Amino acid sequence: MTTAPLQILLVEDQLNIARNIADYLEAKGHVLDFATQGQQGLDLALTNHYDVLILDLNLPVMDGLVVCQQVRAKSPRHIPILMLTARDSIDDKVSGFTVGADDYLTKPFSLQELEVRCLALSRRHLLQSEDVVNIGPLQLDKKRQTVQRAGQLLNLHTMGYRILTVLIDAYPQVVSRSQLSQQLWGDEPTESDALRSHIYQLRTVLDKPFSFALLKTRHGVGFVLDVSDEGNDEGNDEKNDGKK
Repeated sequence: MTTAPLQILLVEDQLNIARNIADYLEAKGHVLDFATQGQQGLDLALTNHYDVLILDLNLPVMDGLVVCQQVRAKSPRHIPILMLTARDSIDDKVSGFTVGADDYLTKPFSLQELEVRCLALSRRHLLQSEDVVNIGPLQLDKKRQTVQRAGQLLNLHTMGYRILTVLIDAYPQVVSRSQLSQQLWGDEPTESDALRSHIYQLRTVLDKPFSFALLKTRHGVGFVLDVSDEGNDEGNDEKNDGKK
């Protein structure tokens, strides 16, 4: 099966590794941009459209974990991020996923596997970027700007729709409060009480009429959509978020 070429940003300071990756992926038809240090990679990621970001962790100027965190906080769209690093401990992988990585590949690695993972990340993101997105009982129609749960049309206010769109685009990742504020208000965030109020209003429409909650708070981390009905009683204060 033929696949469309990917626009890839490779952030890697070891030139021999970058050259090997480039030779292989460009021979497959993919188009690559390069950065050899973290700040340069972040600037490129925020100013250009890429299907995948391949990101080393041990980078000069700005560590790869910080780059990933900044991309998640500042990018107006979800860029699939594959971390490529010699750090192979469980703690390292947890750190990578915590700051927003989508996948993690340790060195040494197979170039063929690298391409397959990049293609899989791109396809997954493409599916989530289609006009109609289905996640469990939720259906988001981006053209009509409507949301249904279990076939029932939800009467969302504009801010509730925007919040839900951010969460759906990030699914199944957790979206931090700072990331959500950045997506909603840019570099001029409003007071935290406003976000709590909008979250509460969204829950009133999205979850209150139904048997279990989809919008979950991960305390100290942020918000996430959970389409399972397990742990429904986790944090009963979720529905009170915004009443304080």
